[in-house]
Amino acid sequence: MILKSSTEPGFPDRFSTTIHLVKERKKVTQNTQKGRKPHPAIAPMTWEHLERGSSPVDWCEGNYLISPDIAEFVNTISNILFLVGPPFLIYLFKDYGKFIQPAIHMIWVLLIIVGLSSAYFHATLSLLGQLLDELTILWVFMATLSLFCPRRHFPRIFKQSRKRFCISMSVFSLSATALSVCYPAVNAFALMLLAIPATYLMYKELQIVHDKRVYRLGVRNTTILMMAIVCWINDRMFCDAWSRLSFPYLHGFWHILIFISAYTACVLFAYFFVSDERPESRPQLKYWPSNNFELGVPYVSVSCYKKLNDHI
Repeated sequence: MILKSSTEPGFPDRFSTTIHLVKERKKVTQNTQKGRKPHPAIAPMTWEHLERGSSPVDWCEGNYLISPDIAEFVNTISNILFLVGPPFLIYLFKDYGKFIQPAIHMIWVLLIIVGLSSAYFHATLSLLGQLLDELTILWVFMATLSLFCPRRHFPRIFKQSRKRFCISMSVFSLSATALSVCYPAVNAFALMLLAIPATYLMYKELQIVHDKRVYRLGVRNTTILMMAIVCWINDRMFCDAWSRLSFPYLHGFWHILIFISAYTACVLFAYFFVSDERPESRPQLKYWPSNNFELGVPYVSVSCYKKLNDHI
């Protein structure tokens, strides 16, 4: 789609200003890649970095090609699953939240915040949006790990205490948050490293699970995660090649695939948690709309309706 000229009547003045900021930022990024002066965003953040177009990150999709108000249109609207999926998961997990772990609903709310933050970032390319996007991902991961990681995987120092484990993860998250604010340029690559412990824990749990449906879902989840990472790397590292193919939209596919992988991982760890700590609840992995259709929406059903007394 052809951009509207800034000289047309009624065209927002901020559009030309934003385009100028984006072009200048791309020039500085190119200079950095050639070994010249580093981008100032690797220095501690100041108020000027909260402006539209202030983020050092610019994905492969062209900026302001569809709307003068949305920098990366496809990358913005591809977050829709983060907004429509979690409310439905809250409904499916109503019994789990009532009788096993009420904090499961906090995970779904955090996923909504991830979607809103990501949409805001890609719409504005602001450093504030980037930080919100990345930090909410960090907190979703740490919250899920703290609440649902089976105790047998706790380091010995925690002595099987989930309370100590949660406090430690909270301190780590706060420290990582502070570092992310000070040095945002490295956040995306640091977050990708979280896939390593997540995949390891998933592998360890799938080695001992007896339910074949759970095992197959774990395999599908890992496959989707790998596909998402491939999309992320290609969009980040091989933008020129994909642009020549007129398909600079792999980061949008990353959003779709990573949501599917993220919520599925949460479902699986919710299953591992109740199987490990409340086996008398007889947890079952089920699918909506049909339990026989394993490509539906997975959730965990419990059969023992008595609130969990978790001595942490």
